[in-house]
Amino acid sequence: MPDYINYPTKNNVFERDWTAYYSAVVGRPPRDTLLTALAHFEAEESAASSRLAVDLGCGEGRDTVELLRRGWRVLGIDGEPEAIARLLNRPDINQNHLQTQIIRFEEMILPEAVDLINASFSLPFCPPEYFPNLWKKIVLSLRSGGRFCGQLFGDRDSWAIYTSMNHHTRQQLDLLLQPFEVEMLEEEDHPGKTALGEDKHWHLFQIVARKR
Repeated sequence: MPDYINYPTKNNVFERDWTAYYSAVVGRPPRDTLLTALAHFEAEESAASSRLAVDLGCGEGRDTVELLRRGWRVLGIDGEPEAIARLLNRPDINQNHLQTQIIRFEEMILPEAVDLINASFSLPFCPPEYFPNLWKKIVLSLRSGGRFCGQLFGDRDSWAIYTSMNHHTRQQLDLLLQPFEVEMLEEEDHPGKTALGEDKHWHLFQIVARKR
């Protein structure tokens, strides 16, 4: 279940208490979209030690840790210094295969020929005016045969009222995924809870896609 936290806003700007969020999700397993993407890679013939993943909005590292455990090299990117501090303080990571960067989505530069870009519940928090360029960066950064996995929020999500976030219709999503072979696409549209148990309507797309 999705696990972001909803807080009062001003001028339709979504505000987050990231410290509370990180504490709420401690110990949770890697997300299914990442596990699905990794299963596809493991079915292919390629040495894991040569694979590079970028974890966008890596947070305290629930997905990063799984990538490192499987022998991937990882660049963890997050705009929150606390997220990177928590990640680097984890006892269960191999820092020899980990690089980190504290930077906002609209400012980052991605490496070339990346095998996997993982963005678990992070891309919707990119301001909408910067999202098209961010998505272009993601597509260009991936090598042919590389994968994107993560989530985008739909237009019926209850957070679609926030102008600081980006949301997409199914038709818009189909256009975004044109450079990819879609391996997993699940649409969720249902009431639910945030990490702190607050009521929320979720409309989201769970995505795993292989670049053509």
